[in-house]
Parts: sequence; C-alpha cells; structure tokens
Amino acid sequence: MGRPLPRDVQVAPSILSADFARLGAQVDEVMAAGARVIHCDVMDGHFVPPITIGPLIVAALADRVHAAGGLLDVHLMIERPERQVAEFARAGADNITFHAEATPHLDYTIAHIKEGGCSAGVALTPSTPADALSDVADALDLALCMSVNPGWGGQSFLPGSPAKLQRMRAVVGDGPVLEVDGGVDVDTASAVTGAGATLLVAGSAVFGAPDPAQAYRDVADAAAR
Repeated sequence: MGRPLPRDVQVAPSILSADFARLGAQVDEVMAAGARVIHCDVMDGHFVPPITIGPLIVAALADRVHAAGGLLDVHLMIERPERQVAEFARAGADNITFHAEATPHLDYTIAHIKEGGCSAGVALTPSTPADALSDVADALDLALCMSVNPGWGGQSFLPGSPAKLQRMRAVVGDGPVLEVDGGVDVDTASAVTGAGATLLVAGSAVFGAPDPAQAYRDVADAAAR
C-alpha cells in the first residue's frame, strides 16, 4: 500500500522544474531540507500540449524517496488515465491524481487507483466548477485545485484560486486532503493555506531557484504563516 497523505501543511516540490540531469541529487536536496512529498507531473501531449515523464521516472525515484521517509504524488495530466494508473502504481506511486476533464469514468478510475494500493485524487482545471466533485466526494483521498491552466511550469497564480479552494472544500467536506498546484511561491503560499489548502505544489519556485533546498524552506515558512 502507498504511504498515507500528510494531514498537516506541506510543500510538495514538483520535479517538472527540476534539472533532469541532476534529478536524483535535487530530490535528495529538497528532502534533506524537509520535503516529504515529491510531486510528479505526467503529461501526454494530448490532454495538455507538452509531453513529460512516465512510469520509468517514477520508478527511478521511488526507492530513494521512500527511503528518506517521503511519498510520491503523481499528477496525471493525460487522457483516459484509467488506462495508465496500474503502471504508475507498480512504479511506486503513493498517490495518483487524475483530471475530472480527462475521463468520463471518475468513479471507476478512483476505484482502479485504490485497487493498485494508492490513494486517489481528482484534479480540476480553473474553468471546471467545484461541483464536478460532488458525486465522488466520499471516495476521494485528495482534491486538487489547479491555480494555473495545466501544462506548463512558471505560470502566474490565478487570483480567483483561493475562492475556488473554498468552494472545493465545501463540496468534498473535511475528509480529503486539499491540494493546490500552480504559481505557488512565497507570495501566494499564505493565501492558499488561508483558503484551506494543506498540500502546496511548488515547481519553479523551488527547482527554478539557485538553491532549491533554501527555496523549499522559504516557501514552507511562508505557508506556515
């Protein structure tokens, strides 16, 4: 079974912005600085235009992340995710999140993820209303609010995101972890935690900095304010 999601406020560095020539070393750096959730953005060139990583990268990181006491949070920005979740579960994912917009089979996909031994999350793009989660709220371990349009790192935080987070929390209740992804940095972290988010994905704000470990600490400190 995958490792349980944290219930306290955590910053999850996203390897989308990492230097892939130094990926293992950079993950080690941020975990030594205190990170316990490593976020892996998977893009297929269809649901979003870019193509990024697959199960092989997740598998390459799984042992070192788990050995350091962390977990792998895999975010599938792909069409028909139900066809791929088993491979990511076998690769060592602890949580697998997919997009409500990417499949007509939300309930089936959630069940398929859990059958693979992982916790299950559903993500919403900025234009998808929070009510899209209402019929699966009781089955969710995590709900992810995209605070930028999915597909590219380094985008600016959408100012309506804190209100969207509050609406999502009202729909899913207190059970699922509420995650936010996009434009999270030292300037926006406190706004999203104030709106109820507890798991904050930070990509370029961490791995785009000269010292990713210090950048992680800075965002984590801002989230705790």
